[in-house]
Amino acid sequence: MSTETATNVSPRSGKVKRFVTRAVLALVALIVLAAIVGASYQAIGNSRDAQRFPQQGNAVSLGPEFGGLKLNIDCQGQGSPTVVLDSGLGVPGVGWEPVQKEVAKFTRVCWYDRAGYGWSDGSSAPRTSLQIVKELHALLAAEGEKGPFVLVGHSFGGYNVRVYNGQYPNEVAGMVLVDASHEDQVSRMSQNLQDSMKKMTQSLKRQEKLAPWMIHLGIMRFMQRNQPPATGLSKEFSHELAYLQMQTKFVEASGQEMDLFSPESASQVRAAGNLGAKPLVVLTAGKNVNPSDLPPGMPIKDFQDFHEIWVNDLQVKEANLSTRGKRIMVPDSDHMIPFQRPDAVVEAIREVCTAINTGKASTETASAASH
Repeated sequence: MSTETATNVSPRSGKVKRFVTRAVLALVALIVLAAIVGASYQAIGNSRDAQRFPQQGNAVSLGPEFGGLKLNIDCQGQGSPTVVLDSGLGVPGVGWEPVQKEVAKFTRVCWYDRAGYGWSDGSSAPRTSLQIVKELHALLAAEGEKGPFVLVGHSFGGYNVRVYNGQYPNEVAGMVLVDASHEDQVSRMSQNLQDSMKKMTQSLKRQEKLAPWMIHLGIMRFMQRNQPPATGLSKEFSHELAYLQMQTKFVEASGQEMDLFSPESASQVRAAGNLGAKPLVVLTAGKNVNPSDLPPGMPIKDFQDFHEIWVNDLQVKEANLSTRGKRIMVPDSDHMIPFQRPDAVVEAIREVCTAINTGKASTETASAASH
């Protein structure tokens, strides 16, 4: 009886093992095939995008002090003072194109890609505002751009331009802050909002670890293929920004900037001091974020309360950084003013440039009269 049972069970067991083995091999083959297809989809798409969106500007070496790091810069127009545009966190320098096009009609204006962004090299140096400013200073010198400059910073870029003024005050003639970050903003959030932001940051960190694979295997490209353009952007311009953002160096750089935003970069901004009597215009977004656009779990009431603090306190304090500071509300735009109301940024820059040139002319007239 036992011999008969063993004879009957053994072939059946062998069949099950063979079936399982074949199923596993088939699954592995499907995964490998999907990876090959995904990688090919990404490679082809990336190649097409590279041809469709050629480099704007030119890559400039910062020299041995920065390990041969090359940063991309694009300057247009003629005149003085030269305007330098610094983007918000996660936005390549080319995002300033609508602003640059109009400013170039009345003065010289440059945007640049921070390390890891756009057409710039990635860097192993910590992505704090102070490090970014040192690199920007070296870039402007290597490119031969002459100050003093009008510095324009959007969001996190506001940190950077203020630190630049603290490090190189004689090279800054005036400033425009576009819904710029404030060094006290985290501490002014409610505990619920801070906890929610921490959870969101932790989630983003986990996504960052997967991002290189998601980019390489074409998953991110596939997910973004039907994504509507951001408000104020054409479909073509939105695709260009997406192409530049779907790069591992960009994910790493922007992730580090976020990690070091507070307290490292915030402390550097706090230490930078004020602007004295330099012309300053602060643009503040008046439109609050739609609650439906907030991440899941974000406490809506706390977020709305913080928006009131942002508009009525922190942004006012930024305007008070200079004795010639001025705050202008932009009621029909949310935080992305450079996309939704580039004309407001252009007019703020024009106002600061006019104030500088008028003051310069007055000084020159007084000097000539004294002789």
